Amino acid sequence: MEGLRRGERIDDLMRNGLRLIQLEEGFRFGTDSVLLADFAIYGCMERVADLGTGSGILPVLMADACPNAMFDAIELDAAAADRARRSVALNGLDARIRVHCMDMRLAPGALGYGAFSACVCNPPYGKRGGALTSERQDIRLARHEEELSIEDICACAARLLKNGGRFSVVFPAPRANELLRAMESARLAPKRVRLVESFAGKPPKLLLADAVKGGGSQLHWMPTLVLYEPDGSPTPEYRKIYRM
Repeated sequence: MEGLRRGERIDDLMRNGLRLIQLEEGFRFGTDSVLLADFAIYGCMERVADLGTGSGILPVLMADACPNAMFDAIELDAAAADRARRSVALNGLDARIRVHCMDMRLAPGALGYGAFSACVCNPPYGKRGGALTSERQDIRLARHEEELSIEDICACAARLLKNGGRFSVVFPAPRANELLRAMESARLAPKRVRLVESFAGKPPKLLLADAVKGGGSQLHWMPTLVLYEPDGSPTPEYRKIYRM
């Protein structure tokens, strides 16, 4: 494997020897990616597309939990895609994870319409035009909607998924209506929703949701996931997900 580039480091993911190449300064994966990787492992996981893979954290974690699944990781930023490729090689997952540097809107044509059983996405949380954006491209693409809106992302997932395929996403809870409307507009029927609270009784900050292409209207609300006890220590469920 190629050595680290200037300004990079290798982080231990604390599970089965998995490691990830990340920038020392810049955007790095957070709790939301770990929560999504756990939430998304549900149902058929034969071929999975990660829309906006960044460092490659989602396919690396999910490949460990789903040994028979194959992954296509899509990333617009060339430097991030290069780090993801080297992280895949570092973990010996080249045969199961392919990294593609491209606009996700081109992915259906390049990888196949209706070719995937599942899609996952940890999209930018900042609404287009709603906040000041970073001058750094890696942070800007990861945190702020630019050319791609949540509607665009859902439409892309719908084109990639076979009928009955599942799209899983983590999103800001205050924008839940936008996400659910975008899913329904793309003929993705919301099926599971789980709110995430930092502390019990506090307003939720995150929403985990998945939708099925061509599915029915029944929606299952899962129990709220609480991350921390009143004293600030992780809850047992959060420890289990994060493998602390």
